[in-house]
Amino acid sequence: MKDYLQILKKSTLFSSLQDQEIEQFLKAFPVMQKNYQKHETVLWAGNQVTSLGIVLEGCVHVVKEDFWGNRNIVAQVCPAQVFAETYACVENSVLQVDVVAAETSKILFLELGGLLAFQAQDKRNDQIVHNLLSILAEKNLQMNAKLTHISQRTTREKLLSYLSEEALRHGSPEFVIPFNRQQLADYLSVDRSAMSNELCKMRDEGILSFHKSCFQLFV
Repeated sequence: MKDYLQILKKSTLFSSLQDQEIEQFLKAFPVMQKNYQKHETVLWAGNQVTSLGIVLEGCVHVVKEDFWGNRNIVAQVCPAQVFAETYACVENSVLQVDVVAAETSKILFLELGGLLAFQAQDKRNDQIVHNLLSILAEKNLQMNAKLTHISQRTTREKLLSYLSEEALRHGSPEFVIPFNRQQLADYLSVDRSAMSNELCKMRDEGILSFHKSCFQLFV
């Protein structure tokens, strides 16, 4: 696990902890590391979850699929980021999303019950629980942002809402988004062809330019 210590140090879960404290934490209770191939399902909707996952390598998508098989990307989780923490916090809760490897990935699973027990034994590690609350709050903000985008009435308005936020987040009108075309359509809950047509229209109108996942917005 020492090989991934630098990744874990970047995780909000271990914020403000020293290397030795992180290593002691990981030795205090069982953890499990698993490898996944691209498109392999990490967690299945309908199952109960007691562990949160931390991405060590690669990337996973949190995906919501309806009865007819329509997919919606709820979130993308990159190295040092956490997933499934909300479900792991609620006893006997059933997972309502799939987690799928977007590329070859390594995941570290932490049993949340063990995490809380460790915290109770050593009050110096109140920081861990504080960090977990920070993660939950951050995920809530991310979900609110997505709701803002998908609540727009038209495909153009959804795109502009998302791209505007990305420009502000990057502090530049030129930026790279973390999705390809199909993934962006799934994230915004729009038809890919209609979205691509709208992007081309906005490019022709001088609102933006793009190449693959690179975008530039114009005033």
